[in-house]
Amino acid sequence: VQLQASGGGLVQPGGSLRISCVASGGVFSSFVMGWFRQAPAKEREFVAAISWSGGTTAYEESVKDRFTISRDNAKNTVYLQMNSLKSEDTAIYYCAACEEIPSYITGRNRIGRLGWDDYDYYGTGTQVTVSS
Repeated sequence: VQLQASGGGLVQPGGSLRISCVASGGVFSSFVMGWFRQAPAKEREFVAAISWSGGTTAYEESVKDRFTISRDNAKNTVYLQMNSLKSEDTAIYYCAACEEIPSYITGRNRIGRLGWDDYDYYGTGTQVTVSS
């Protein structure tokens, strides 16, 4: 499985941007898909995740009311719509695919509790810079 992210760029604070991640190989419609980001000198962090059907989503608290994750299984693509962007959203954004949620993740919000290492496949990053 190969994942290719695209759509990053420079945007002003308060602006919007949509990034995409296209998968090739594997059965995309069976994967949980996630977005992570890593800012300079900071640890990588979870941003958002979406279930195989798109029916369940999860977000990191700071992006919850501004970002929307979605997917189009016919196009093997997952999207991250980012609105009201802030300078602190500046980072390299990575997509990732999870074939099966590990059994040790139980209870509610399972997809939101997947860590980077719980995913099976990782995409190239796309740089998002929020600056005036």
